[in-house]
Amino acid sequence: MDIETVKQNMKKKHHQTNHQTHKKVMIQKKHKRYFFLFSIRFLLCIVITIVCVMALKENKEWKSKFYQYVFEQNFSFATINKTYQKYFGSPIPFFNQLIKEPTKAVFHEKLTYQKEQKYQDGVKLTVENQFLVPSLESGIVVFIGKKEGYGNTLIVQQANGIDCWYGNIKNLSVKLYDYVEKGSALGEVENNLLYLVFKKDGAVLDYKNYINE
Repeated sequence: MDIETVKQNMKKKHHQTNHQTHKKVMIQKKHKRYFFLFSIRFLLCIVITIVCVMALKENKEWKSKFYQYVFEQNFSFATINKTYQKYFGSPIPFFNQLIKEPTKAVFHEKLTYQKEQKYQDGVKLTVENQFLVPSLESGIVVFIGKKEGYGNTLIVQQANGIDCWYGNIKNLSVKLYDYVEKGSALGEVENNLLYLVFKKDGAVLDYKNYINE
């Protein structure tokens, strides 16, 4: 091996070492930034919680209204979640990196059906066999279980304050309290029938305003 080859190899090793060092420094800075953002958001949540607790403790009227609104009415967790993420981002800034979520959705479809028919409080849709049911809007899964007349039912509390019932659904791809994006797969129909119901504050809404959007 001649002297020029040795020099070139040394330069390559030096360049690789510098590159690795730079990469390591950048990763360390990134981790520090994530930790700083997490600390700020965590402290912000603590401050908000303390302020709310103190305010409710000092004012019995506020406390009564708070309990009535949260426990007796339809409290919109989906709306709170959407607002929080809009202004503060994810509660855990490095959550996606920790669980290595894919950057692209593997399923993003719209609701398609062959026939619609009024059914109880909502609509009965005739769909394809083994149809994968998409979430009509983003929201939080607040109920999974049996509903009389609808079979196995999943309820998504949407960010717009509307509760959407998906009836006669199996092989769920979501769990209770999961946050689902619009168009993401919720599960599969039991046969070729899908039941949908739309409610807000306990009142039944006209399904025609939501399935044909």
